[in-house]
Amino acid sequence: MEIKEIVEVLRKGGLILYPTDTVWGIGCDATNEQAVRKVFELKKRDDSKSLVLLASDLDMVCRYVKELPFMAESLVELNDAPMTIIYPGAMTGPGALAPSTVAADGTVGIRIPMSDFCKGLCSRLGRPIVSTSANISGETTPKGFDDISSQVKEGVDLVVDPALGSEATGRPSQIIMLGLGGEVKIIRG
Repeated sequence: MEIKEIVEVLRKGGLILYPTDTVWGIGCDATNEQAVRKVFELKKRDDSKSLVLLASDLDMVCRYVKELPFMAESLVELNDAPMTIIYPGAMTGPGALAPSTVAADGTVGIRIPMSDFCKGLCSRLGRPIVSTSANISGETTPKGFDDISSQVKEGVDLVVDPALGSEATGRPSQIIMLGLGGEVKIIRG
């Protein structure tokens, strides 16, 4: 399976099951509201909960938030473990993020993955990808591909080759919230 095939599924509004740098995820084009709604349906998740997104680099992040907090660049450069940053001022609407990827307070969680596969996937798509754990809400986050329920595996349009999951740590990322005034809050260490 080539990355070209995966990107085609994402561009058509499909869902993928794929390995990230943390755990296996259910993903879709983060700018496609209908695709994002399908993720919530598959996970049986309350749509008031926002989703983590993956972006290829800080340039991509900058296209989807109004202003980059000054600490973001340093955190990304110095980071040596999977880290999701919650940014203020997420942009939604045509050409921006799907509204349901953004929290009620206007923030959005975005991670620049440590996985070359995920970075390449975001880069080829040209926009962020939803990255939510591959489980039904309330169930245990699967540590590996074999732990993912058949309901999730059958609920996506494409399952990425499990061999690409070797970079996954099996643990969720740390989550840090940044404010424009220099505020830093650790949500999950």
